[in-house]
Amino acid sequence: MIRISVAILTFNEERNIRRCIDSVQAVADEIVVVDSYSSDATISICESMGVKVVQNAFGGYIEQKNFAITCCANQHILSLDADEALSEELMESIQQVKENWKADGYAMNRLTNYCGSWIYHSGWYPDRKLRLFDRSKAAWGGVNPHDKLEMVPGSVTEQLNGDLLHYSYYSVEEHKAQVAKFADIAALAMHKKGLRSDVLKIIYKPIARFMRSYIVKAGFLDGKNGLIIAVQTARGSFLRYSKLLKLQKNK
Repeated sequence: MIRISVAILTFNEERNIRRCIDSVQAVADEIVVVDSYSSDATISICESMGVKVVQNAFGGYIEQKNFAITCCANQHILSLDADEALSEELMESIQQVKENWKADGYAMNRLTNYCGSWIYHSGWYPDRKLRLFDRSKAAWGGVNPHDKLEMVPGSVTEQLNGDLLHYSYYSVEEHKAQVAKFADIAALAMHKKGLRSDVLKIIYKPIARFMRSYIVKAGFLDGKNGLIIAVQTARGSFLRYSKLLKLQKNK
């Protein structure tokens, strides 16, 4: 049987971290929390639950997740955010994989809870995430804040049964604030990569994003929350390309 280290990122996650840790206890041989100097009760909760805590200044989601891997003792890693938890079915799937590891990495569907409701449409489900992997075959890449686990060429991945439960936003105001924050990060990352914005993109990109979320991905079936999600998705696109255009002009 293989041994699994669970790597969890935190920053002021006192309302989520206990649920996350509890959900992995049955499959984890080691739990490592990499904290970005939280000012709430996150650290004390982690210490009371007997997990390893490492503090590291936040330099970006990709950088922090790769750093977390280096803090783990085992070859096989399960990477989670503090606002995520394993469903019972997913926990059982991971236990089976521990006893019979075949692939280089394992993906799972992520089901998001938005303001108390589970979202099954809007482009949010199934949100396939590759999170369980052999550390010698993978590294975090992508463009901040949208990190992505990248497997080495020739790697074999399989899908697990069960959902990764994502407790995203407790209020619409939280969502709006996060959209603005992520737009700043994304615009800077796009600028560094040499990507460009213009007035046309600022107009049509948000419209396209709204239509995709609400119509193409059937967000209307998620009720009021589906409409809110589509609006905030469009707003994020507008802010991202507006901020990118501003960076171009400032340069």
